[in-house]
Amino acid sequence: MSKVVIIGGGASGLMAAYSASRNKNNTVILLEKNGECGKKLNICGKGRGNITNIADTKDFILAFGQNGKFLYSVFSQFSNNDLINLLNENGLQTIVERGGRVFPKSEIARDVTALFINQIKDVVNIKYGVQASGLFALDNIIKGVKVKGGIIKCDKVIIATGGKSYPKTGSTGDGYTFAKSVGHNISKISPSICPILCYDEWIKEVAGLSLKNVELSFYCKDKLIKSEFGEMLFTHTGISGPIVLTVSKYISEIEDYKNINLSLDLKPALSRGDLYKKLTNEFKSNIIIKNYFNTILPKSLAKIFPQLCNLNPDKKVNIITKEEKYQIIDSIKKLSFSFKSLAPIEEAIVTKGGVDIKEINPKTMESKIVKGLYFCGECIDIDAKTGGYNLQAAFSTGYVAGKLAE
Repeated sequence: MSKVVIIGGGASGLMAAYSASRNKNNTVILLEKNGECGKKLNICGKGRGNITNIADTKDFILAFGQNGKFLYSVFSQFSNNDLINLLNENGLQTIVERGGRVFPKSEIARDVTALFINQIKDVVNIKYGVQASGLFALDNIIKGVKVKGGIIKCDKVIIATGGKSYPKTGSTGDGYTFAKSVGHNISKISPSICPILCYDEWIKEVAGLSLKNVELSFYCKDKLIKSEFGEMLFTHTGISGPIVLTVSKYISEIEDYKNINLSLDLKPALSRGDLYKKLTNEFKSNIIIKNYFNTILPKSLAKIFPQLCNLNPDKKVNIITKEEKYQIIDSIKKLSFSFKSLAPIEEAIVTKGGVDIKEINPKTMESKIVKGLYFCGECIDIDAKTGGYNLQAAFSTGYVAGKLAE
């Protein structure tokens, strides 16, 4: 018989509890410091629950960058198809959307949390409002978990505390402190998948504007690193939205922000040549330039676009010079942003960094330093692009950690 304590009731913790409780020889306790489980899971995919992706294993590994190979074993033990089947078999059907993203058919993320709670409620002792304060280990062997008022003695501990992003959901970096206290190294913690902050003052004038079918490009030392097509949003401090979040993942891997440049193609379906012909054909009237921009751009952006092109907003289009046409084309095809930084980790969807993967057995998720200690989810130094990849890693590592190698 093994007594197992899981710290954290998010996606990875719930899956670890489910997996561990399937072994009838285990007594499983789940500690959740909040009053409910799955607070972060419940808001994923804007509350719709982008829980995984239909991509194959190779693409999953690539999505996690340089640390992706660490996940080969866990994905082979519990894949995206295994997750989908588990949900379907327990009454939660799924749908696939653009980019292979998988959602519950109900489009309610809370339904995923509810399913897991329903699966474990009779076999796992869920302790709400109980916060772990540390680990109890002797001679590098886990003996228990410290809580207010004493120690919960146990044979195995699974740390499923999440990262440091979205601290209001309970992800406050506790797991890093616990791991470090027993000898683990923590890779640098920083934001990944988050809004981008910019210096440009004009952005404040279009805050709240959402753009569709645009292409954002990220350059480092004038070399194109990543381009992403889709939707984005202007904020008071910079840019956000799906394509920005995706690009931010690649920016998070760059150490020197001084070499970063960003540009936006407002009309990716049109080549520069096509745009030149369009402008030439349409610049035959006596309409002024600021009114012309109203016909091709959203109102708030059109209002400030003449200044972005360095043009007199009251100049008539039929006297626009060839050089000025190219200025307009440059601004439409390569509207530049003065990159400041990624948004603070509190605004990030995912945390970059965490418990060093070199110190974790990739086949079992057990610590190589402390026997009986396991890790799963975002507290590990793994992070991927958007699209359901990160949640799948949480579920897969949680499932494997919950198997608890003897």
